Amino acid sequence: MYNVVMPKIVDHEAQRKIVADAAIRVIQEHGLEHATVRNIAKEAGLSVGSMRHYFATQAELFTFCMNLFAERVQKRVEELQMSGSVMLDMKNLLLQFLPLDEDRMMEMEVWFSFTAKLLVYPELKKLSDQMHQGMYRSVQWVIQELQKQGMTHPELDAEMEIEKLYALVDGLAIHILMQPDRLTVKRVEQVIEQHLCMLCQT
Repeated sequence: MYNVVMPKIVDHEAQRKIVADAAIRVIQEHGLEHATVRNIAKEAGLSVGSMRHYFATQAELFTFCMNLFAERVQKRVEELQMSGSVMLDMKNLLLQFLPLDEDRMMEMEVWFSFTAKLLVYPELKKLSDQMHQGMYRSVQWVIQELQKQGMTHPELDAEMEIEKLYALVDGLAIHILMQPDRLTVKRVEQVIEQHLCMLCQT
């Protein structure tokens, strides 16, 4: 009888996700400057050599993490239950892009850490642009849906209102991150709701 040693089968994508989750924890707890290969490897329980097997460069690791965030947002939007009330549904859609709970606050903190590294790693800019475009398209859809339902003024400048709503959502995200004690969830919901109501005043 031969003693056959079977090779260990490693789920490459699952292992990459373990590393990415470790990177997110390191960045959240200690800041982006501590997100070194050595520190992330230690957090993930891997050797430095193993780390480089899954992510050849730090920029590649950051890109993978950013994609995880994009997938989380996309999943939230896709799983959003529509109530049948256009105003309520549009408000709830926009709220998915704001850090109104612990998980989304963590995502936003790490996202801003990544954004600060765009000058160091220009290869991250393409993905950053794609994520911003995703939010822009969602805002665009909100305005178009309000128009489709006949809820806005016939002469509404849609392109201008898209820009204004996009700036509002983006600005609220920053304000919540920087001043979480001032902007409560209820207050943010009121701001979004009132803006949508203004768009529907004829």
